[in-house]
Amino acid sequence: MPMLLIKGVYKITGASPDGDSVRFYPRDPGEWDLLRGRSVHRNNTGGAQLRLDGIDTLETHYRPLHGPELHQPPPFAGAAAEELLTWLRFEDVQRDDQGIVTSCKQDSQPGYILTRNADVYGRCVALAGRGDSDLGNSGTWVDVDVAALKQTVNYHQLTEGLAYPTFYRNLFVDLREAMADAAVRARTAEKGLWQVDKTESGVKIDDLSSLTDSSVVMPKLFRRLADYLILNDGDPSLAGFPAYLEQRDDRLFIISSGQSTGFGTVVEATNGNTVKLTHHPEDLVFDEK
Repeated sequence: MPMLLIKGVYKITGASPDGDSVRFYPRDPGEWDLLRGRSVHRNNTGGAQLRLDGIDTLETHYRPLHGPELHQPPPFAGAAAEELLTWLRFEDVQRDDQGIVTSCKQDSQPGYILTRNADVYGRCVALAGRGDSDLGNSGTWVDVDVAALKQTVNYHQLTEGLAYPTFYRNLFVDLREAMADAAVRARTAEKGLWQVDKTESGVKIDDLSSLTDSSVVMPKLFRRLADYLILNDGDPSLAGFPAYLEQRDDRLFIISSGQSTGFGTVVEATNGNTVKLTHHPEDLVFDEK
């Protein structure tokens, strides 16, 4: 499946990389313009923020629409961020209290990305590899198969149980299926966050801290719940949550049933303040906005 191959380096000092996002600098910044559709937002030296395709790790710095910055339970949110940097071969990484990298043994690490587009925020949606790539020359469209996918940190985070599979329609089917399989194997083995995940078993919302300090759920669900609770002035009642999800209009496709619907269809709120997802995360394919 064709994707644009761009070679360059990763840099983290002065940034706050998490488990599914890091900054990438192409050797030739002009190669960003080879992408079709939305433009990638880049800084004055060509660096751009990546959104790692097909995965979502626990939030370390999420700012709701009308509230303070929030995070999900730190042990697993932090573990995913640390694993990303370790996999990219950064060492002795030091961060300040806000999570910004203040120093690191390496100024940069070589790598490459495979991409087709940018998201609505101007982040490049990509598969991210380390070192060099033998798929072709930088700035060319190359065929990407499952073997190439398995050389990326996207796939690695799923195998380690540090990311939820979170798919959007632009991801090729064979790659999506391989990523789903990796997630299922990690969940079955109860690796990483799957030891404590409550996405499908249900989480009781007593207050906002139920989400930020104790309960691990799929980040997509966390973000919508956090936005809702802030808007609801902290009232833990989920009586209005289904209607709120309809207002947000997150559209998706349920693979197992072939149904195109809204996110609210696969979220169940019961007993006033308990919520869960009614499908496995890998059974859902979201529309890009």
